[in-house]
Amino acid sequence: MGIIRSQAQWQNIFEDQKTSGLTIIGYCREHQLPTATFYAARKKLALAPSKFVRAKFTQQVELIASAPVIELSIGQTKITLPLTTTASYLGQVLRELT
Repeated sequence: MGIIRSQAQWQNIFEDQKTSGLTIIGYCREHQLPTATFYAARKKLALAPSKFVRAKFTQQVELIASAPVIELSIGQTKITLPLTTTASYLGQVLRELT
């Protein structure tokens, strides 16, 4: 009886064969793997639905989102506060500036 391999194991075998520089026949001989089994597993794997989708980046775009702020200007002084600043805190700041 032959060795039962998972889909991931076969994928590793196919990748190993590609990077080995050997032909499929040479690789199978070296690893004592029947060539018919290699081809059958490759065909079965090609027919199996894959969850992996290869994507190619054509352009990298960096998005910089600036958060909305409250900006107070009095003369040369500029104060920037997050939009989430509470009304009571904003009131305290304004009282201190006057």
